[in-house]
Formats: sequence, C-alpha cells, structure tokens
Amino acid sequence: MEMAHRDHLLAAVHGVLGVAVLILCLVAELSVLVFRRHAALYLLPVCAMMTHLWRSGRRADIGLVDFAYLKPPRRLRVTIPGLLEHLRLIGCFDDGSVEFMSRVVEDSGMGDETYFPPALHYLPPSATHADAVQEAGMLFFPTLDELFAKTGVPPSAVGALVVNCSGFGPAPSLTAIIANRYRMPSDVKTFNLSGMGCAAGIVGVDVARGVLRAHVGAVDYAVVVSAEIVTIGWYRGRDRSKLLLNCFFRTGCAAALLSNTASAAAPVKYRLVALKRTTIAADDCGYNLAVREEDDEGITGFTIGRGLGRVFRDLLRAHLPGFGASILPWHEKLRYAAALVRFHRRRRSSKKVQGGEGRVEAPKPNFLAAASHFCLPSSGMPNIRRLAEGLGVGEREAEAALATFQRFGNQSASSLWYQLGYHEARGRVRRGDRVWQLGIGSGPKASSALWERVAAYGDAAAADEGPWGDCVLRYPARAPGAPLA
Repeated sequence: MEMAHRDHLLAAVHGVLGVAVLILCLVAELSVLVFRRHAALYLLPVCAMMTHLWRSGRRADIGLVDFAYLKPPRRLRVTIPGLLEHLRLIGCFDDGSVEFMSRVVEDSGMGDETYFPPALHYLPPSATHADAVQEAGMLFFPTLDELFAKTGVPPSAVGALVVNCSGFGPAPSLTAIIANRYRMPSDVKTFNLSGMGCAAGIVGVDVARGVLRAHVGAVDYAVVVSAEIVTIGWYRGRDRSKLLLNCFFRTGCAAALLSNTASAAAPVKYRLVALKRTTIAADDCGYNLAVREEDDEGITGFTIGRGLGRVFRDLLRAHLPGFGASILPWHEKLRYAAALVRFHRRRRSSKKVQGGEGRVEAPKPNFLAAASHFCLPSSGMPNIRRLAEGLGVGEREAEAALATFQRFGNQSASSLWYQLGYHEARGRVRRGDRVWQLGIGSGPKASSALWERVAAYGDAAAADEGPWGDCVLRYPARAPGAPLA
C-alpha cells in the first residue's frame, strides 16, 4: 500500500499546485488591472495560464515500466521426436494424420525445447475445464510474481488489469482469478479479451492505454497479461485443417506493467510512441479463414482455411500505410513518395513497350528508418522469413521471431514479449532505440506498437536471469550448410 498511497499523494499535490497556479494568474491579472500597469503586462499571466491549461489538458505519455515472461519447468519440455512418438501412441489419430502433423512440425523449424502443459503429456491427453484452469494458474502466477518483484509495484497499486486469451473464457473470469490471488482492490478495472489470436497483446496495450489516459491521477498502473491456454485448444479429430494448432502452439505467458507517466512514480523503461489496430473482418473470406468450430464427428477444433497468404497480404496492405505514416520520418516519406512516382512512370513505359503488364517491382518503405528492432508474428520459420521479405527487412530483423519460434514455439500474443526479451538478452536495445511489435490474429486483424527505449542500458548480468539467459547465444540455430545472415 505504501507505493499506492505515495502515488495518490503525488496526484493530490499536482492538483493543488495546478489550482494554485490558476489562482496566482488570476491575482496577477487583477493586479495589473487595479494598478493600471502597462497593457503588455496583461500578456504575462494570460500566457502562464494558457501554458498551464495546455500542459494539464495534454494527453499523458504511456510508458512500459517493465515486463516479465515465463520459462516453464523443464519437466514440461517436449522434443520433436518425443512429440511425434506421443502422437502415434495417443490412439485417436490415424496414420495419415500422424504423418501430416509430423511433416508440418519438421518443416516449421521448431526446436526440441518447447513446452506443453501438464495435461497434454498424458496418454491420452486430458483437455478438461479443470485442466485448463490449472494451466491458467501455472502460467499467470509465476509470471506476475516476477513482474511485481522486478518493478517494485505491488498488486494493490494496479488500477487496471487486461487479460487476453483467445480460446478459454471460464467463470469466474481469468481476470477474477488473478484479482482473487493477489487481493487486488475492489475498484480495479478488469477486461477479458478473447478470440483475437496473436494480435491480442497489442490490443490489450491499447485498452490499458485508454484506461490510463481516461483516469489520470486515479489509475496510475495497468497490467496486461498475454497467454494462450493450450490445453483447451487441443484437437483430437482427423480434420487436417484443424490439426495445425496441435503442431505449432506451445505454452507461454507474458505480463507487462504500463503506467501513466504524468502521475506514476515508478520509472519507465520504454515509451509508447505509436499504436495502430486494423481489421478486415468485413471481408467474408478473411472472416471465415480462422474459425473455432466442430468437425463432422462433433469434435471442436480451430480451422485454418486456405488462402491464408492472400488474406494476410490484404491485411498488411490495409494496416501498413497508416502505421507507416505515423512512424516514418519525413525524409523517408519523401523518398518513398518519389520512388512511387518513378515506379508508376516505369510501369507505364514498360506497358507501352511490351504491350502488356510490365514486371517492375514496386518500391517499399524503409522501415529501418523508423525502428531499430522488430518483433514479428511467430508463425513458423518459412512464414517469418516471407513476412520479413514483404516488409523489406532482412534476416537480422527477423532474428528475434525466428529464435523465439525455434526455442519456444508459437505462444500466440505472448511471443512478442519473448522477442523483446531476446533483443534485451542480446544487449541490443539501447537508449533511443525503437522497437516495433507486429501482431496478426484471427478476425483477421493486425496490431502494431512502436516503443522507444528511454531507460539507460541495464546491467548485462540481468540478461542471464530470464528465459533466454542460458540459451540466447544458441538461437536461432541454423542447419548445417545454411547461409549466415
């Protein structure tokens, strides 16, 4: 309660000082009028009053105090050979399904150190409601314990709690489970986000940002928890479009503490520069691309339809122009505009010469001018490389996503925080650097957040304590003979 009391006391002091400034300005204005001073002196209190009103009405900056991400117990580790043997022994899959999942897992580039929840290690796997609730506690509590310990902010000081989990919505809710465990105050504002997939983490940040801005002085800290309850998503049928989740998704959880920098006392590590959300759910093809439904045998699973690449291209074409315009510097905007003009001229000339559609490659914005580090959707190593190529960045910019998928698998929305942890563990994020987190999820929707590092580079020894501490130099591992970045 000590920090919570201090924060409220500071907010009260700021309010009292604001009222005092306004009173002094009014007194100064009346003094000039009563004593008939030079008319120019009227401008001084008026300017001071306008400056104060502008500062008090300005939107407060939102900062990331710190974040924590979970390293599951080693007993939950699942190797690729062990997983394939597990699939054969379960008994619910035919030979064709086992062969299909084996091929998908091996082609994805996933490594041998990912994690399954305890219930999926059973033969046969258990996917009951009780198993899912148990997994939620196993994910949330160690992650939040670490977050509160790292930041020094107690649970009682948290004014807003946002939890995103796509496939599991129990009663009491996931936020209620956390609020009960940590005895959070009765006025904490809670939000449960579901059905948004890998894009939900940034959506949670947007929700927390709105609460912090709307309740300046009353809500100083917000926690965003990102996790996927893998137990409830396990599919035991034979529909191949539903088997992909068994192949890619693994256990993981992350929690981020956000603050309103105008009133919160804890120093922030990153400042939120820009955030944008885009959805093309109005398109029926995209809407029906990823759906949780029952198969012909009545078994519930998550269907991933055909046309994924085309829908993602359309989504990024709708998302990137607006976000790029908000983060790219002016010199890059001008360069890109000039490149577009030259591109259209060359394409028209090529059409006239060849009598048809000329193959002239369209220019791409240089996103390296806006961000130094990238956190991309962890959807398989081939897909990560294709996305990086589409953004016009190289292997180094995709390295965090490649390493995270190879080491931890696809952990849905929490993967973006594992990637930020990878950058930090490598010692690459310095003061002034900007980090772009891009999430793409069902709906379909895309969400982006750009963070700027404002804290000084921390002690290098701290990097040895997190999930990446004992293995960061081993990832991304490359196959023998593969080219280096």
